[in-house]
Amino acid sequence: MSSLRFILVLLISLTPFSSSQQIQETFHQCLSNIQTPNSFFTKNDTNFISILNSRAINLRFTTQSTPKPESIFTPSNESHIQSAVICAKKLGIHIRIRSGGHDYEGVSYTSVTGPTFVVIDLSKMRAVNVDLADNSVWVEAGATIGEVYYRVAEKSKTVGIPGSICTSLGVGGLVSGGGYGSLMRKYGLLGDNVIDARIVNANGKILDRKSMGEDVFWAIRGGGGGSFGIIVSWKLKLVPVPATVTVFNVPRTLEQGATKILYKWQQVAPNFDEDLFVRAFISRTSDKTLSTTYQALFLGRGDRLLEIMNAGFPELGVKKEDFIEMSWIESVMFIGAYPLNTPPSVLLDGKPRSLNYFKAKSDFVKEVIPESGLEGLWKIMLEEGSPFIIWNPYGGIMSKISESSIPFPHRNGILFKIQYYSSWMDSGMEDKYVSMNRKVYEYMTKYVSKSPREAYVNYRDLDLGINGESNVNWGINYFKDNFSKLRKIKSKFDPSNFFRHEQSIPVLK
Repeated sequence: MSSLRFILVLLISLTPFSSSQQIQETFHQCLSNIQTPNSFFTKNDTNFISILNSRAINLRFTTQSTPKPESIFTPSNESHIQSAVICAKKLGIHIRIRSGGHDYEGVSYTSVTGPTFVVIDLSKMRAVNVDLADNSVWVEAGATIGEVYYRVAEKSKTVGIPGSICTSLGVGGLVSGGGYGSLMRKYGLLGDNVIDARIVNANGKILDRKSMGEDVFWAIRGGGGGSFGIIVSWKLKLVPVPATVTVFNVPRTLEQGATKILYKWQQVAPNFDEDLFVRAFISRTSDKTLSTTYQALFLGRGDRLLEIMNAGFPELGVKKEDFIEMSWIESVMFIGAYPLNTPPSVLLDGKPRSLNYFKAKSDFVKEVIPESGLEGLWKIMLEEGSPFIIWNPYGGIMSKISESSIPFPHRNGILFKIQYYSSWMDSGMEDKYVSMNRKVYEYMTKYVSKSPREAYVNYRDLDLGINGESNVNWGINYFKDNFSKLRKIKSKFDPSNFFRHEQSIPVLK
């Protein structure tokens, strides 16, 4: 008897349980015929916490008071995931799904509003199969985007993936939220470059693009993770990159004219040649000054880049000596803030460079912020505990893709996206840093998008609202008019709302 049929027979005699001990025992019993060592962990196991925290990127959700799952299951293949879903549904057990663990509010491995739950952790499922002849790559959901970058570059130096800047992100969740990176102005989001997918639905069936249907395929490419099913793998399009690209990091302080330079950046960065991506970092360097740093990736050589910068952004004052020419995979390391000459093979570790406590929020900007607005921002940021702010330019192909092409709607008319990122290393400092983050966000209200105030779903922010409240306008912030379509698809594909979390797509009532 097959593994799946055995479980189905077993489930006929099982009824839902609710206590912690019963959940652990019955879920384990249901999965007991899957003979995979070290795949099931309960709170009674000595390594339970280390397994739970192994992919918990935000230390805010690793404290003793953080709600913990009753058990963790680490499947090794698709049939294991099918079995876990079937067992959980029949037993009335709530699940959370984790691929990389980068979700900003920890919803893939904790639950602040829901019932007791178990975690399906996909960290063992990280196969990457590159097919240059088909110009594609199949990637299991537990792989990190850094692993994908490395495996693609291993096959060819002139193809790449338009994925994330942060290399330790799990591919399952990254694509589910859209997934942006330094190639976005040239090729769009990672979600724009999905060819196919495999997903396990609430009945334990594996569906591909054809069998899930185009509506569901649309929804999972940017509609946020954890709402429609468990993504098993993605088939992603490979894109051409030059053998040699050029990068730079150029800092400018307030004393060096940072205000006027950043004012001009807003006007030119979204209109640069689509081969050029120049983002800006803003950080407090002391109680008296700030620094802005301009980081660039250019799909070409330095000579042409210098011409573009001199013609369009002479205020920055870059020189040829600021440029570094390198391969695309080396630029992945540079943009990802690895030290120069770090071997790309470290990407196979699949780990972030550091861990901390953090809170983040996001905004989209449609009109240039005046110098007076920047100066007001500087006054707040000179206070202790101010967030690190990242401005990512839009324009290029992003302005040419329809808002309804995938659920990610932030397209034409967007000049740049803002991330407000507050991090700290002492758990007792949370109130201070979160409060400061919110203060900066509140100040920026008059300068960012309105009706709705748009936000990026992969920078999940529970301040916008949670399920269970009468108001679900947080979905409008993330998806604008696409939210209503997402709800219709959710209601048809998962009417029992089996896949749910604090900000999963709600079913229609």
